[in-house]
Amino acid sequence: MGSSTAAANDVVDKGVDFANYFCTYGFLYHQKEMLCDRVRMDAYYNAVFENKHHFKGKVVLDVGTGSGILAIWSAQAGAKKVYAVEATKMSEHARELIKANKLQDVVEVIEGSMEDIVLPEKVDVIISEWMGYFLLRESMLDSVLCARDRWLNPNGVMYPSHARIWMSPISSGLVDQKMRDYDGAMADWSGFIKETEACYGVDMSALTRPFDEEQKKYYLQTSLWNNLHPNQIIGTPVIIKEINCLTVTVDDIRDVCASFSSSITEENTRLCGFGGWFDVHFRGSDKNPALKEIELTTAPDEDLGTHWGQQVFLLHPPRNVQSGDELKINFLMTRSKVNHRLMEVDLGCEIKQSSGKLVPTIQKKFYIE
Repeated sequence: MGSSTAAANDVVDKGVDFANYFCTYGFLYHQKEMLCDRVRMDAYYNAVFENKHHFKGKVVLDVGTGSGILAIWSAQAGAKKVYAVEATKMSEHARELIKANKLQDVVEVIEGSMEDIVLPEKVDVIISEWMGYFLLRESMLDSVLCARDRWLNPNGVMYPSHARIWMSPISSGLVDQKMRDYDGAMADWSGFIKETEACYGVDMSALTRPFDEEQKKYYLQTSLWNNLHPNQIIGTPVIIKEINCLTVTVDDIRDVCASFSSSITEENTRLCGFGGWFDVHFRGSDKNPALKEIELTTAPDEDLGTHWGQQVFLLHPPRNVQSGDELKINFLMTRSKVNHRLMEVDLGCEIKQSSGKLVPTIQKKFYIE
């Protein structure tokens, strides 16, 4: 939605972090893209207005308010006070929008990082749209957890309250396209070497290996944003991470490690990789449950895509599989040492064919950038 600040317990240069991350949220075109996402908007709108008892007469904190839409809805649902925290100059637009909707006496916009600002009181509700691609890219949940630990009352609620990460085997023509793109880049490099030596007398071939590594990372190892069609899912989807936003810690989400199995459900198809998505739920808490639970899902859908799409991890080369084949996957996602808001994934996959034959284990490295 908007932006807050960086990871707890990580040493982060705030200037670099702003340049790499926060500045993009300071533009209205970026906010508009998210505000036009009907799946996202409907889920938050329904979560708030179907559960007004969580907001009526309560104090609310909106972490990373962006345009201020969640703060506005919280006030319209009856909150007596809303603190809308935003780290970028988008706070000025939020303040203007809140005033135009005559809610300036209820909603107070605070420009600053969640880790640095000080509120005058504890809050009953923390609402935030903190989810990044594949849920955890951007690491904004860290700031939400910081807000929870500092400012949420003991019986307070989190919006959303729960989150899950899913993965499933997929088939996709992208695997062929990306290999063609890589081959084309290397063919172009070969021509570049010949032309440079012929025209300028310099042999550039010593740089072929590092150039090849760059292109492999870009075309073959970087996960892709894609809106998958449900018929591209060729195996059973599996939950690889569950998060309770009331109890989870930053250490719990710093690494995501999972071992899981999936069965191929399509006849004579290609395993081209894995698709990943997430869902979040608005359940309130055990002591203060939602009257109506709302789900926001980014799963592949024929009609209802989201701006998050899905993350696709392609396998080069793809493998032929058939219904009944069993996949055993080892998955590890860690934060990039270069930029804590980006992720690195190590994925191992063992295929046991329906005949009982084992296919050699596939081991791949991916970058979520």
